Order: sequence, then structure tokens, then C-alpha cells
Amino acid sequence: MAAPGSLSSVHPTDRLIGHAPVMGALRAQIRHLAGFDTVGSALVPTVLLQGETGTGKGLVARVIHDSGPRVQGPFLDVNCAAIPETLLEAELFGFEAGAFTDARRAKPGLFQAAAGGTLFLDEVDALPLSLQHKLLKAIEEKRIRRLGAVREHLVDVKLIAATQVDLNARISDGRFRADLYHRLAVIFLHIPPLRERGEDILILAQEFLRQYAEAHRLIPKQLSPEAETWLQRYAWPGNVRELSHLIERVMLLHPEVILDAFSLERLCLGQPQPAAPVGEGAAQGESELQDEPTRIRRALIQSGGNVVRAARLLGLSRDAVRYRMRHYGIQRPLSELSSPLVGEPFCSRFFASGH
Repeated sequence: MAAPGSLSSVHPTDRLIGHAPVMGALRAQIRHLAGFDTVGSALVPTVLLQGETGTGKGLVARVIHDSGPRVQGPFLDVNCAAIPETLLEAELFGFEAGAFTDARRAKPGLFQAAAGGTLFLDEVDALPLSLQHKLLKAIEEKRIRRLGAVREHLVDVKLIAATQVDLNARISDGRFRADLYHRLAVIFLHIPPLRERGEDILILAQEFLRQYAEAHRLIPKQLSPEAETWLQRYAWPGNVRELSHLIERVMLLHPEVILDAFSLERLCLGQPQPAAPVGEGAAQGESELQDEPTRIRRALIQSGGNVVRAARLLGLSRDAVRYRMRHYGIQRPLSELSSPLVGEPFCSRFFASGH
């Protein structure tokens, strides 16, 4: 989503790096909403962030906090899926001495600890139903009651929740309360996946290259044109987090200053899902566009078995094509049948694999 640790921002929303229209709209929404985060007000709107894993929901929550008057207060985040259900209630609402075994002294929960600031509940969909009602009551009444307590405590907290799942589906199957969903989603912000952000992929990659070169005291590296093409064609199932980790891995393990597509693909932990090459006919079916071995074989046929020319047709580097050929068990067309004028119907005769 952005460059963690960037210190040159004029406004907190500038930490959300990218020129994609969706990012510009997101920054504008956050700036507009900042004026409604009045400290001490009982009408501070709750915010629900929805986006795939790795899109930067935690960063967006922090930027929302830093953009408003609560920036002087605490920002506390809790991953609801990471805390055992038996402990989550005590963690959020606190407890009195003697409320349960080993509760020797009273302890405030995160709601109280975040007073005057923001409480960020990540993976809010993991909250058990038994706790969802208590959370709803706390949001509506701005009061919480510790475990084992009789007296309630007023709390002045801005609540931001995040999820990567469709909460409407959870409501339909009875795993999430509809009233809590509507209370959380007073402000609903969608965090776009990286694959929908176009040129932002390269902007972020360049920023991560700069950051990790500085952090690890390495010579800055540069992306080759083929590497840039690969970055934009990859599906990024892990989104910005995956891009950040890949760039750091390449910075540490790739010895050359110029980064090529082959090195990116070799060090990528995910399964590449390249889009169709530019120039392929739109009449081809979706399954055919996604059949990479077929496209490589066709490029080799069209190039007369010349890997360099095939790489140009595919928008890849020569090394990347050779890597794919080894990976898929593709052989170059037989020399006596390698003329680029040979028609496609004879494709099965050109490859030892029988395709």
C-alpha cells in the first residue's frame, strides 16, 4: 500500500503511495473524514476497512488516526484472530481482581487504554458471536464493563475495524451480527488490491528498492524493462506485502545491479499468473489466455525457434523464457521444422512433449 517509515510526507495520507485514481479517492476520503473525529464526542463515526490480505489495511487505519485530532492520543491495534476466544473479552474490556483464576489485580482493557485515541480491530470477523453483542453495546453506549465488575466506565475511543472477508456472507450463515455490521460500517472504505492499481506497482517497487538499499546498506538496484513487465503482469495474491517481501529478497540475494524478470520469478514464492500478452486477439477464450505453455510454444513457432525473438513476442527476457521452457518441459522446435513460416496446425509435430 505504501512505504513504511517514510518521513518526508507533508500530510499523513501522503504515506499512501500511488497515482491510481482509487488511491487518490481514498486519500481524499480520509482527509475529509478527519474533521469528524472530535475528541470527546459521542458521535465519532466508526470505520470499516475491507480489502484482501496484504493490501495495507493496518497502514490505512494508522493514517486515519494520524490525520485527525486524535493523533496525540494512543493508537492500539489488536488482531482478533490471534487471541484465544477465552482471553479476547478480557483483553478488550479488562477485568477486576478475582474475576477468574490468576486475576490477582484489576487490569484495564484495550478500550480504556485507547481513551482519547483509536482502537483498531483487525480481522473483526473472527470475533465470536458471544462477544459481538458486547462490542455493539460498547460502540453504541460508549461504555464498557470489565469482567467481574458492577460499575461501567465511559470510554472515548474511535473504533476502526478491518476484514478481508465478505461480512454479508457471514451474516447470511449466522456467523456475524447484522446490527454490528451496520454499526461498524458507518464509514466503509474499500482498500484496492495491488493488481487493480496499474502503474502503482512500479512506483511501489522503486520505493521498496530505495528503502531496502538504505536499510541494508546496499548499492541501489534498478529494474530492467523486462522486470517491469513481469511486475505488472504478475497477479500479486499477497498484494503490497508480497511485493515488499519480494523486493527485499531480491535485494539481498541478487548479486547484479540490474534486476531481470528471471530473478524476480525465481525468487517469487507465489505462483505466477501472467496476464495475456499485449497484442493477442480478444477473441481468444479466457482459458487459452491463461495457458502459458501454449503461448510460449506459439511464440517459439512464430520465431522459428529463436528464443530471443520469442521473448520479445511474449514481453519477457530471454532468461525468463528459458526458465519457463525448463519449468514446463518445452523444447525448441526441431531444426528441420523450425521455419517461422510453418503453419500452426503442425504444432504437435514440433515438440517432444506431444503438445
